[in-house]
Amino acid sequence: MSSPSPSSSSTPASSPRLFALAWPLFLELCLNIAVGLIGTMLAARVSDASGAAFALANQLAATLFILFRIIGAGISVVITQSLGSGRRAVADATARAALGASSWIGGITALMAVVFAGPLLQLMNAPASVLPLSQPFLMALAPAMMLDAWNASMASVMRAHLRSRDTLMVLIVMQVAQLLLSVTLMPHLGLPGFALALFISRGLGMGLHVWLWRERLQLRPTWPDWWRLPRQELGAVLHIGLPGAAENIAYRMAYMVSIAVAGHLGASALAAHSYASQLMNFVLLPGLATGFAAEIVVGHLIGAGQLHEAHRLVRRALARGLAISVGVASVMAMASPWLLELFTHDTRIVSTAVILMVLTIVLEPGRTFNLVVINALRASGDARYPVMVGAGSMLVVLAGGSWLLGEVLGLGLVGVWIAYASDEWIRGLLMWRRWARLGWVPKARAVHRRLRRAHAH
Repeated sequence: MSSPSPSSSSTPASSPRLFALAWPLFLELCLNIAVGLIGTMLAARVSDASGAAFALANQLAATLFILFRIIGAGISVVITQSLGSGRRAVADATARAALGASSWIGGITALMAVVFAGPLLQLMNAPASVLPLSQPFLMALAPAMMLDAWNASMASVMRAHLRSRDTLMVLIVMQVAQLLLSVTLMPHLGLPGFALALFISRGLGMGLHVWLWRERLQLRPTWPDWWRLPRQELGAVLHIGLPGAAENIAYRMAYMVSIAVAGHLGASALAAHSYASQLMNFVLLPGLATGFAAEIVVGHLIGAGQLHEAHRLVRRALARGLAISVGVASVMAMASPWLLELFTHDTRIVSTAVILMVLTIVLEPGRTFNLVVINALRASGDARYPVMVGAGSMLVVLAGGSWLLGEVLGLGLVGVWIAYASDEWIRGLLMWRRWARLGWVPKARAVHRRLRRAHAH
C-alpha cells in the first residue's frame, strides 16, 4: 500500500479549523431545514393535501436545482486547492466564472419549473387532491431558483476562503426575513405566499453576498462576469463538478422514484413520508455539516501537499459523525410521536411516520459514511469513483428496492425506508473502503503536482 502523502508535514491547526467551519455550516443547514419545516407546518394547517403539495413541489424544485451541481460540486474544490497552493488569482478567476455559469443554470432551472410543472408532478403520481395545489406553487418557486443559484455559488466561494461565519450571518438574515414574511403572507395567500417570501428573502441575501465579496474578498464582479462562460476556469470546475453532478442527479432521480411510490400509495402515505422526511432532515445535519467542512479543509490540504493530515482528518471526522448521527437519530425517534403532532393529528399518519423515524436510527450511520467520505474523495480529486460505484446501488437498491418492497411486496413506506437504508450502507461502506485503502492517493498526488507546476510558471 502506497504512502498517503508526498509530504509528511502536518497542520495541527486543521482540526480546530474543521470545527470552526462545521458549526456555522451546521447552523446554516439547521436554519434552512427549520424554515422548510415551519413552511410545511403552515401548509399542513390548511389540510394534509396542502402539506403534501408543499413537500412534493419542494422536492421537485430541489430535483431541478440539481442542475446547479454541474458547477456547484466543483467550485469549492477548485478554489480551496488553488488557495492551498498559493494561487489566489486562479481562485478569483474561478469565482467570477462561477457567477456566469450560475446565471445560465439558474435561468434554465427556473424556466423548466414554469414550463414542465404539470408534467413533472403527474410523473410523480401526484394525487388528485394534491396536483391543483402543487402545480401553481412549483411555478411560483421558479424566480427564487435563479437567485438561489447565485447565492449558492457566492456562499461556496466565501466558505472556500474560510469565511463561513460571514455566510452564516447572511443566511440568518435571509431566513429570518423569509420566516417573518411566510408567517405574514401564507395565511392570506396560501402556498404562493411562501414562494413570494422566498423570492424576497433570496434577493436580500444576494445583495448581502455582493457586499461581502467586495468587503471581505476584494472581489468586485463586472457586468460581463454575470453572463460570461470562460472556458479555462470552467473546465477545471467541470472536471470535478460533472461527476459530482452525475452522482447527485442519479441519487435525486432514484429518490424521486421512491416519492412516486409514496404518491401511488395515496395522499395520507405521501403526507406521512413528507413529515417523517422533515424530521429526518434534522438528523442528517451533523453529518452533512461535517462533510462540507471536511471537503473545504481537505481541499486546502491537498493543494498544500499534506495528504497524511488529510487522511487523519477524514478518519476523525467520520468517527465523530457516526457517533453523533446515531445519538441524534435515537433522540429524534423517541421524540417523534410528539413532534409529528405539530403537523397532523391523524393517528394513522402519525403511527406510520413514527415507524419510519425508528428506521432512521439504522439509516443515518450509513448516510454519514457518504456525507463525509464522498466529499473528501471529491476534494482529493477522486471525483469519478463515487459516481461509478454509487450509480448502480442508487438504481437497483434505492429506486428498484423502493418499488419492489414498497409496492410489489406491499410493505408500503416501511419498504421504501428499508431501501433507503440499504442503499446508504452499501454506498457508504464502498466509499470508506476506497478511502481506507488509499485509492484516492494517486488522484491527490496528480492534483498537487499539477498545482505545483502551474505555480512555478
